[in-house]
Amino acid sequence: MLARLSDVVSIAAGALLAAGAPSIFEATGYNSALVAFSMLMALMFFPSWGMYRVTRRRMFWRCVFVPVCAWLFVLAASCALVMALHRSYRPAVDWLKEWAFISAAGVVLCRLAAHAICLQLTRQDVRTCTVAVVGNAANCRQLMRKIDATPDSVYRVTVAFDTDPKAHAIPLGLPTFCDREAFVNYVRNAHIEELWFAVPLSEGQKIVPFVELLRNDLINIRFIPDVSGLSAFNAGLANLEGTSAINLVASPIASQLLIGKEIFDRLFALCVLIALSPVLIGIALAVKLTSQGPVLFTQRRKGANGKVFSIYKFRSMCMHADTGGVVKQATRNDPRVTRVGAFLRRTSLDELPQFFNVLRGEMSVVGPRPHAIEHDKLYQDIVDGYIHRYRIKPGITGWAQINGFRGETDRIEKMQGRVAHDLYYLSNWSFWLDMRIVLVTIFKGLIHRNAY
Repeated sequence: MLARLSDVVSIAAGALLAAGAPSIFEATGYNSALVAFSMLMALMFFPSWGMYRVTRRRMFWRCVFVPVCAWLFVLAASCALVMALHRSYRPAVDWLKEWAFISAAGVVLCRLAAHAICLQLTRQDVRTCTVAVVGNAANCRQLMRKIDATPDSVYRVTVAFDTDPKAHAIPLGLPTFCDREAFVNYVRNAHIEELWFAVPLSEGQKIVPFVELLRNDLINIRFIPDVSGLSAFNAGLANLEGTSAINLVASPIASQLLIGKEIFDRLFALCVLIALSPVLIGIALAVKLTSQGPVLFTQRRKGANGKVFSIYKFRSMCMHADTGGVVKQATRNDPRVTRVGAFLRRTSLDELPQFFNVLRGEMSVVGPRPHAIEHDKLYQDIVDGYIHRYRIKPGITGWAQINGFRGETDRIEKMQGRVAHDLYYLSNWSFWLDMRIVLVTIFKGLIHRNAY
């Protein structure tokens, strides 16, 4: 909290120092609004940039590059928001440049000071903890990769016991035993501090002999069960009222992380709707004047956790009734599509009203695309993992869409590819990934050969 407060103070102080006097704030209230928005956005977005993580590695990246980029992003977003709300407002360029430089220096100095204090308090120069791993070669190798990929890990795997030596796996590159007695002797003689069991739940009985042999040794023994065959996503640990549990089928994104995503969604949707309001009015008039029927097309879709909502689109087809409760997807050269509708669908402009869904909290800017409820019923039984797309709010764009999986799903392979990309997004979500998807959609993804 102290680090976050220091960043906010640096931003406010930088604005005042750059102004030279408070007269610049007396002239117009918009400058004060810009500073206030910048401080608010810093509190919201700086944590998602990883600015408050303590690490011994990549000091320049963590303490200089990331803070400067995060501050410039916040400043640019705040300027865009204030100018969208007050179109006549233009901040003084010289003041803006000085403010950006002074506050960037202040944020960097705060990061360096906080980093030094945290490193001292947490004694990050502590010695490495040696680990012995019991499991088959594949599980041991996967565990070692995770340790290596963890910044500032204090653990180092030094010896392994292969529970399946007949698998002829590639050597692990460290002492590997198949004889239990020899392995335990090595652990004692080398003064190994931790013993980890990376075995499937079905092989839990293999743990007992090791525990018996080491019952009189002061060694930490931990069980890391391999549940990859049961888990829908990468298994994580959950704390349930003081009781630890391994998530087998649960949302891979913690609810507290989605708060920042939702704040971004609402602000982004508001800015888009304000900025593109003339375009929205023009499209609405074109749809109304060229064909009979309502301007907006609504359809029932599933949202987060299966909650049903009405999705909005500009109507791109002639009015028709679905036969037998079957929703027919648009096909290439579909006769139901109007001339204006064909243009809207090719350019994805028919999707713009969905920003109202985002503003209402029913959708997200980025997420798995929602399908018609009739299609959900069809695919959830034949496409593995399909239903997990609804662990989070559906999006206007998504990882599947920017990778070419959009439009008609006339073959089951297309839907399988779309679902695979959606599940990848869920398992690897980050604010950076959302920003990447938004940028790719803006510059490359609006027009696509599959949009018809």
